[in-house]
Amino acid sequence: MSVLDVDVTGRTFAAADGSMLHAVGALRFSLEADSFTCIVGPSGCGKTTTLRMILGLDHGFAGHVRVPRDGAVAAVFQEPRLLPWRTVEQNVRLALPDARRDAPLDELFDALGLAELRGFYPAELSLGLARRAALARAFALEPALIVLDEPFVSLDEPTAERLRALLLALWRARPTTALMVTHNPREAALLADRILVFGERPTTVVDTIELDVPRESRTDADVAAVAARLRVDDIEP
Repeated sequence: MSVLDVDVTGRTFAAADGSMLHAVGALRFSLEADSFTCIVGPSGCGKTTTLRMILGLDHGFAGHVRVPRDGAVAAVFQEPRLLPWRTVEQNVRLALPDARRDAPLDELFDALGLAELRGFYPAELSLGLARRAALARAFALEPALIVLDEPFVSLDEPTAERLRALLLALWRARPTTALMVTHNPREAALLADRILVFGERPTTVVDTIELDVPRESRTDADVAAVAARLRVDDIEP
């Protein structure tokens, strides 16, 4: 049973010169429960616009998006977007509904290596640690759907690799449906069950790659073979 259904027939924007920019074309896909899907595509093709439509931040499109009726929808953006005057723990708890504001978070903070940093303020964290806090905030919601917009961009590769491993561990321990935009073919090949390849603007899904080899069994050669299929313009090598 699908958790998310996207059936968009178009999204246009008014440009500064008065012309219309056709950003998204016919875009149709669904996500099954507890699946992990990555979106890749050229810069500026409409990946973030698609996530904004899914998150209800953009209503100016033709078509429809159906998100879970039961359960929260969580988001992790490129910037951690932590309130600077709140501690790590306060930032995480502020996202929770009132009924769960005092929910136990020890296990979540331990899993992300944040147990000793709960009382720290965002300015006291490295970018990698701030992004761990953003993951904690999202997973604390126990969402039915989590949307991630290049959450590891601009990190050095060792830090990004550690965060990918943490994300997978969290996702396995707290199953949810995940949709993640990335420019990194290897990252998509490591994390996803399925990869949606977006084309040039106005974007459509030009390829769908099903990853049949379980993550724990994927060899470097498996990952390289999938990444090789994703060599489209403006995607990182």
